[in-house]
Amino acid sequence: MIGRVNSELVAIITGGSRGIGAATAKLLANKGYQICVNYRSDEVAANAVVNELTSYGTTAIAVQADIGKEEHAIRLFEVVDQELGPITALVNNAGILLPQMRVEDMTASRIKQIFETNVTGAFLCCREAVKRMSTRHGGRGGSIVNVSSAASRLGAAGEYVDYAASKGAIDTLTRGLALEVAAEGIRVNGVRPGFIHTQMHADGGEPDRVARVADSIPLKRGGMPDEIANAIYWLLSDAASYSTGSFIDLAGGR
Repeated sequence: MIGRVNSELVAIITGGSRGIGAATAKLLANKGYQICVNYRSDEVAANAVVNELTSYGTTAIAVQADIGKEEHAIRLFEVVDQELGPITALVNNAGILLPQMRVEDMTASRIKQIFETNVTGAFLCCREAVKRMSTRHGGRGGSIVNVSSAASRLGAAGEYVDYAASKGAIDTLTRGLALEVAAEGIRVNGVRPGFIHTQMHADGGEPDRVARVADSIPLKRGGMPDEIANAIYWLLSDAASYSTGSFIDLAGGR
């Protein structure tokens, strides 16, 4: 439990109502951050996370925004400006996947939907964060962590090549933006989770996917959201002050 909120630590966590996002929100709240929990549609889940965070003694808000839509992303950051103050941390966690499918069966509308949230949304949030954090614009600096996926390295053949490709784009964004803003007080890093026990697998039509593949993972188990949250917190923190443009692979050895 936190003893006192540091009003200078303000984090936006996209897709913060469940899974890795919710775990990260809870950890950062316990580390003294004020938190914005962004969500797209599940207001009940987002408010439940916020209620838990406020019970720790921190300030937390839930803000609905479909970050793949430019006007929504802008509004998200404007609300945080007004209610929490200048952000110091962005966790680009929001992402979607759709039912398992081979590339030969994918439609343009499906591919567009995946890339709008997973790539365009991340770019827009990075853009808004840089405008506020960069010393070039009078900001105090800050840290961005992009949540990619081991799929960006492995390809997700026969299941989610579109999702994997979107996460490959996130890897490139992470590296390129890190170089672009390194001299402006902003660090940009990424985490690449593997098979993690979250509700996201149900979105792809296989809720028990982690159990199915566990034997193929060198550590012989799926990961937990808290394990990813700990890596995200480290990258955001001053303990990682010399890390930018880097990735932590959290895939049990895959």
